[in-house]
Amino acid sequence: MPKNPQPSPTRREKQRAATRAEILATAYKQIAKEGAAALSLRAIAREMDVTAPALYRYFADRDELVTALIVEAYTSLGDSQKSTLETVSKKDSVSRLFALGIAYRDWAITYPQGYQLIFGTPLADYDAPEDITTPVAALAMLPLRETVQALYNEGSLRMERFAKLTAKLKSMLEAWKAFTGNVSETEVLYASYVIWCRVHGLVMLELGRQIPPFFTDPGELFRREIATMINQYTGD
Repeated sequence: MPKNPQPSPTRREKQRAATRAEILATAYKQIAKEGAAALSLRAIAREMDVTAPALYRYFADRDELVTALIVEAYTSLGDSQKSTLETVSKKDSVSRLFALGIAYRDWAITYPQGYQLIFGTPLADYDAPEDITTPVAALAMLPLRETVQALYNEGSLRMERFAKLTAKLKSMLEAWKAFTGNVSETEVLYASYVIWCRVHGLVMLELGRQIPPFFTDPGELFRREIATMINQYTGD
């Protein structure tokens, strides 16, 4: 039987969604100008030319707004990673891993405020609600884990080139898996995290303008390092 069609959003729902999106966009502008620590609902209200109480109908306080921004950033990153894999053959896991690395940097360069918000210095006096942020963070990294899992299943992932899993490290990884409901092999989870750390480090150096100026094309440096890393972990 055909599924019942979803009801179209009402005019009021569309207006609410549009206003919420405007609040988030204005918040990112404020972050770009003054930094995430200066984020303020009152300042956003002034920028939007509305009263502060009007915004509290959408977000109870700054922390709720920050959480919404984090969820949006992780979702955007995850969507970018998934769409990247759609352009590369499932039979070529090495190329898929390379493409994910390039897309990851591209997203970070395009949305630096979002990247810094989820991976940069934690905001003072803000504790992310793990029940909200952890699931979206896991989904954002799912394309990487699935690609590393495919390499592992193919026998292409050279696990002996990663640090040996000690009993203590394995226990921590198992706890991570249990908390997130992750079904990847423990070795795959570890390998994925190590790979992400290396990619993240390169991106943060570039966003922080810590790459020496004679590297006039940081993208080329990034591509070579990603290729080198992949060869290290999958090559003969």
